[in-house]
Amino acid sequence: MSRSSVDRVRDALLAAGQEDTIRTFPDGTRSAEDAARSVRCTVAQIVKSLVFRMGDQPVLVLVSGANRVDLDKASAAAGSALESADAAWVRKATGFAIGGVAPIGHDRPIQVLIDEDLLALSPLWAAAGSPNHVFSTSATALLEMTRGRVSQIKAD
Repeated sequence: MSRSSVDRVRDALLAAGQEDTIRTFPDGTRSAEDAARSVRCTVAQIVKSLVFRMGDQPVLVLVSGANRVDLDKASAAAGSALESADAAWVRKATGFAIGGVAPIGHDRPIQVLIDEDLLALSPLWAAAGSPNHVFSTSATALLEMTRGRVSQIKAD
């Protein structure tokens, strides 16, 4: 039997030596604003997980909920041009559906770029595999778990 998306995130948290901080919100956390309202934190503390295509490879961009991604800056940080990805491609490439893409627990290794603004915030809240689940973490733990590269990727 295959593990659920939320179980994969839980397993990744525990494997990284982190606590299981996954919380369920029946009203959903599809947008950064929805998540912040549910969690009772600032929009900036929400980690938006955005998946882009670099050819056939996914690139996960983790950005503060208060920021937008500058695609040119993200492409430069990734080392090649990034393109938008549709929902079917995101699910196939990451094992997660849009609205629940987690920064950890992916089906395969994935390049991760992290918005430098996230480093100043605590705690952070990220999707945990479904639109109704989030987990809390620190910027340090997020960096360690994702092996992401901190980058200047936000739009001015």
